[in-house]
Amino acid sequence: MYKLLQIDFPFTGPFGEEMTAAFGELAATINDEPGFIWKVWTENRTTEEAGGIYLFDGQENAQAYLIKHTERLESFGISGIKARIFDVNEPLSLLNKATLAVAQ
Repeated sequence: MYKLLQIDFPFTGPFGEEMTAAFGELAATINDEPGFIWKVWTENRTTEEAGGIYLFDGQENAQAYLIKHTERLESFGISGIKARIFDVNEPLSLLNKATLAVAQ
């Protein structure tokens, strides 16, 4: 069953194009994580928050990535990390145009 992982945390920047430049290399490595399907990067300059919404192929891979990414964020000095893993209701998600598989 697909699992959606939501992570967000306090973040003072960079945002926008600067975030893209700063984290492009890191972003590319996420594609190689076991069970990873996609990620939507999130940022809010006004509330000073950032994070992401990830889709994984199952609980084990989502949980393993959560542990790895939390440790990485903490090594950057980031605290206040919030994370949740959700089941994905596939029929309703597909009805609303969700992409639940890796593009070929």
